[in-house]
Formats: sequence, structure tokens, C-alpha cells
Amino acid sequence: MKFEDEPVPGYPLPILPGHTSPGRLERVLRSGVFAVTSELDPPDSADPEDVYRRARVFDGYVDAINATDGSGANCHMSSLAVCALLTRVGYAPVMQISCRDKNRIAIQGDILGGAAMGVANILCLTGDGVQAGDHPQAKPVFDLDCMSLLEIGRTLRDEHKFQSGRKLSFAPRVFLGAAANPFGLPFEWRAERLAKKVAAGAQFVQTQYCYDVPRLRMFMARIEELGLLDQVFILAGVGPLRSAKAAEWMRTNVPGIHIPDNVIRRMAGAEKPALEGRQVCIDLLQEIREIKGISGVHVMAFRQEESVAEIIQKSGVLNGRVPWYPGRDKGSQTENQAIKELA
Repeated sequence: MKFEDEPVPGYPLPILPGHTSPGRLERVLRSGVFAVTSELDPPDSADPEDVYRRARVFDGYVDAINATDGSGANCHMSSLAVCALLTRVGYAPVMQISCRDKNRIAIQGDILGGAAMGVANILCLTGDGVQAGDHPQAKPVFDLDCMSLLEIGRTLRDEHKFQSGRKLSFAPRVFLGAAANPFGLPFEWRAERLAKKVAAGAQFVQTQYCYDVPRLRMFMARIEELGLLDQVFILAGVGPLRSAKAAEWMRTNVPGIHIPDNVIRRMAGAEKPALEGRQVCIDLLQEIREIKGISGVHVMAFRQEESVAEIIQKSGVLNGRVPWYPGRDKGSQTENQAIKELA
């Protein structure tokens, strides 16, 4: 079965040799095709249609959709619930798990629950501190960090047991991911930190925003020196900027964000900043796809999700490929049925 073959919603694909999950994202990455993922901003709502409406803007342009887990320490619909809704109709979600809000008992339960509902991809995160969000009085947990969470996920999957040693009757079949920041300080340690995450169990990585391509190339060269290119799939983070002022605010106030002066100057000189921000993103995509070891991109367009389709289409990174989405093959299925009836 080819990577683009699709299951009926609710029924997983078989696991191919050398794969750890039945998910489409792993199939796409292992096939060598340039992958595209994006993020769904969870609603402040209990209406499932709010999730589906937000997911539909990505139809035909992404291979998987991240469901964020209290991003920025702000409260929204849970990642597990968003993923449950998305799998119900056949989307390929990436369930983000933050260590901030739950201990290892709850987290292991969520991994099993997500896998039971068809979630094949998990992104392991330490999480932002509660002081950054809308409930600063909340009590943080941080029973685990991203490294220990990766190790627990791998133990559940590969050793069929909880961290306590108690055996599972059926293990979660998941593709484990982590985040990386090629631009954090000290810069020289970033590749080594990623190596530790790979050793802990990370199979794919989604990075922080990459606006500095020369520095990203340096990071990837170091990744190659460490022998990691054959061990992990790296998806570079990109996203459109709204204005020079917004870019300045991000690099000043958001930890880990690095935006070079030349990008801000380009935005400041634009007659239509939002349009220029999308073009900057398109240009970055076209440069980044040529870097050795980059397996795809993760497009983060917070409150600009409707721009993802335009950015991906104009960048040409899909090379004519149309990632699956609910209803994609409806026309061809109708055509095939008509042929059968005529025969």
C-alpha cells in the first residue's frame, strides 16, 4: 500500500515495515516526499463544528494538523479532544502534550486514549510557564520534561509497559516528535540538545520559526556532523509576519524567536505589510526546502490560518501533490462507481 492510500475514517492503515505507526505523516516522511504540517488554533468553545471549520482551511495543503496543548499557557479546548474530533473524520492530527499541566499518570493515560482513537502522532513538549498565560494563578506540574516524556512514550510503544513496569495488553502505535529551536542561546549547543531528544525517542522534529536561513544551514550542518540526518525527520518552522512592528514585538517578547534585521527592514519598507509577510514566508519556504536534511515545513500562522493555502500553493513545495483531506477523492469515487455501473 502506498503512503497516499487512505483509510475509511475510524479505520487505521496497516503499519508498514520499519514504521512505528499507521499514520499518514510517517508514511509521507519515510517515502521521501517533502511534508507540510500546520497548527490548528483550538477554539474557546465546546462546539465540534468550530474545530472542523478551522481544520477545513488546510484541506489539500497539509499532511498533518497540530492540535496545540494550552499554547502560551492559555486555556482552550484540549489537544486530546481536538484530535478525537479530527480523527473522527479522517484528518491526521499531531497531538501536542505539554508537561506543564499533567503528571505522568494523566499523560500516560492520554497517550493510550489518543492512540485508541486513532491518533498516530505525538509532539512532546515541556510547555510554557503559567505566568505567561491567562491563568497565572494556576499551579504548574512539570512532573516530566520533554526528554522524560519522550522516553515514557517510547517505553509505552516499544516495551508495552507503563513507566511503573506494569504491562500493557495493547501498546500505542505512535510516531514520536519533539520541538527544537535552532536559534536559541547558546547557539553552539542547539544541535547537541536535539541529539539528546533523538536519543530519548524523537523520530520527527518541528522547529521554532526559521527566519535566518544562513544560521539554519549552520544548524543543519552540525546535525549532519552528529550523524542525525538518518535518525530524525526535521520540519522547519515558518510563518507569515503581519508587520514590522509585529516582528519587532515577537523577537523582543517571545523567548527563542530570532528575526534578523534584514527581514524587519523588508517588512518596514513594504507598502502592504501583510502581503509582504506572506511573500517573505514563501521565499523562506523555497530556500529552506533546498537545505540538506530538511524533510518538510511546519507552517505556524497564528490567527492567519487562512493564508496557509496561499503560501503553500505559491511556494510550490508540494510539487503538484494534493495531501488527503475529507472528500478529496469523492469525485474520483463517484466516477469509478459510474464506470462500474456502465460495465
